[in-house]
Amino acid sequence: MANDKSKRPYSSLVVDGNEKAAARSMLYAVGFTEEDFGKSQVGIASTWSNLTPCNTHINELADAAGMGADESGGKAVTFNTITVSDGISMGSPGMRYSLVSREVIADSIETVVCAEGFDGFVAIGGCDKNMPGCAIAMARINRPSVFVYGGTIQPGKDRRDIISVFEAVGQHAAGKISDIELKDVESTSIPGPGSCGGMYTANTMASAIEALGLSLPNSSAQEAISDNKRADSYAAGEAVVRLIQQDIKPSDILSMKSFENAITVVIALEGSTNAVLHLLAIAHAAGIPLTIDDFSRIGARVPVLADMRPAGQYSMSELIEIGGIQPLMKILLSEGLLHGDCLTVTGKTLAENLEDVKPYPADQKVIRPMDNPVKKDSHLVVLRGNIATEGAVAKITGHEGLQFKGTAKCFHGEEAALKAILAGLIVAGDVLVIRYEGPRGGPGMREMLSPTSAINGRGLSDSVALITDGRFSGGSHGFVIGHVTPEAFDGGTIALIEDGDTITIDAEAKSIDVHIENAELEQRRSAWTQPAPYATRGTLAKYAKLVSSASEGAVTDK
Repeated sequence: MANDKSKRPYSSLVVDGNEKAAARSMLYAVGFTEEDFGKSQVGIASTWSNLTPCNTHINELADAAGMGADESGGKAVTFNTITVSDGISMGSPGMRYSLVSREVIADSIETVVCAEGFDGFVAIGGCDKNMPGCAIAMARINRPSVFVYGGTIQPGKDRRDIISVFEAVGQHAAGKISDIELKDVESTSIPGPGSCGGMYTANTMASAIEALGLSLPNSSAQEAISDNKRADSYAAGEAVVRLIQQDIKPSDILSMKSFENAITVVIALEGSTNAVLHLLAIAHAAGIPLTIDDFSRIGARVPVLADMRPAGQYSMSELIEIGGIQPLMKILLSEGLLHGDCLTVTGKTLAENLEDVKPYPADQKVIRPMDNPVKKDSHLVVLRGNIATEGAVAKITGHEGLQFKGTAKCFHGEEAALKAILAGLIVAGDVLVIRYEGPRGGPGMREMLSPTSAINGRGLSDSVALITDGRFSGGSHGFVIGHVTPEAFDGGTIALIEDGDTITIDAEAKSIDVHIENAELEQRRSAWTQPAPYATRGTLAKYAKLVSSASEGAVTDK
């Protein structure tokens, strides 16, 4: 590979020739040798930080990826980008920055990779937003690249995880557990590094990215602290050097078919509603015309097979024990539900990757058989009606029922709703309407995990619905509908609902409506005024000006 400019299409522009002596001089100071200038340069985009357990170990994985690239004939250069913790910022003003961070991460990876002239890169993500942020960057930059998932956390005491803590807050408010019991849950649910341990957003997106073909087989189903995860990281460094040699780029991998594969896997795993938002954004970066209606089209024929948290019983570690998602993908392929001809970062097709995958153990309970699914079609339901003329996304697992009719109780923002729930002001038959939490109005489209967990903790998940122009954590469950568009800040109908209005949600008819006359609705619309923006300067203000609708993935480069 040495001195072959065809394998160094970008780095050669930075380091070759007498006129680039200054650049070489600076690189000597960071460890380059004379020989390194003739090698393909491989960026290692690390999202390491010690502000969240999801990412606190990623520096070690970055080192392994760099070693894999170096020992395969490349020259690895490691750099960092940011992460924020959804779990820590949840329910606070800081959560407004969560979805914003996805764009910052994608932008920062693009900035470094393109400024420094890397010929390819490995991107390593662990928490919810840095994973799609990495994938958006891969699609947008379109240089040989591989994604590595940082891996899932091990279960805590009594199989607890972060959702156990959020729900314990609701149980405590309802008088079901004591201060001491709450403290025990708080202190024993997060035993070490890794992403939240159910089929929440991190594990959902890891699985989706693997199904897209952007990570190595089984990267999504490894514990954060494991030999397998370190080996996966090393192999990613090796793989990106091969991709550079073969000139295989994300544009060779990403297609409508590969996104259909990702959606199929997300549905089969009963994955997070955030997958809708993030896959739309990744597709936008790749120039693939994916829409929210594609989720309905695919969902009509794909069953939910995984009995996993939050709605089900099992953790990601238990899925890992039986073989991860590869055997599931082989089942889906054999049923004609996946496109086996899609290329992946192995340089092989999806079908070729699955050829030697062994089936799940006969006695496992995590993944249901095709003839006995958790739900016969998708749990991700796109709803439309006078509340959501541009669509809303429901997570209907079947445990909650398929229809809900109730009375609106409206709240401007998450904090007001949570206060009412914890105070016992929400009762059976209520439809909580939490608004001004959309991409522009929040801004940042906060996740409503605190309210949904409080509802569950108080034992109301079967008798209360929640609709919002915000979104939900992958850990949310119950009769919940998010991504309502147009959002309240843009004058969407959700802004016009009043306490006492009757709301009907029908997952089978895929409808969501408030039962008031059109004339009354228009009268309210004419009387409505847009509230003052939450921020007028800085990151949030800039995001609010640029961001698109949730139905388009909440992207900032339309």
